[in-house]
Amino acid sequence: VQLQASGGGLVQPGGSLRLSCQASGRTFSIYGMGWFRQALGKERELVASISRGGGSSNYIDSVKGRFTISRDNAKNTVYLQMDSLKPEDTAVYYCAASRGYTLFSRSTDVDYWGQGTQVTVSS
Repeated sequence: VQLQASGGGLVQPGGSLRLSCQASGRTFSIYGMGWFRQALGKERELVASISRGGGSSNYIDSVKGRFTISRDNAKNTVYLQMDSLKPEDTAVYYCAASRGYTLFSRSTDVDYWGQGTQVTVSS
């Protein structure tokens, strides 16, 4: 499967962005999906993941209550709504798909990666 992410950009602290990731192919619904991020000089970390049917999700603590992951299996797309953005959210964000994991937390759980999209939170 190929993943195409979009929606990054420059936003002021407290602002919002919505990332989208569209997948190719007809089997999107069999993949757990998620978003990772990697800040300059830091390791890549999971931001959120969502189950195949969209009924379950998990988040890292630092984004709980601010970010929302969702998916539309009819459109082969997963979203990350980011509200109340902070400078520490600045990173390259990567879309990810897993065949083996409904929800995931580690880079090693991922089978497919999208290209990154830069999110910069700055005044």
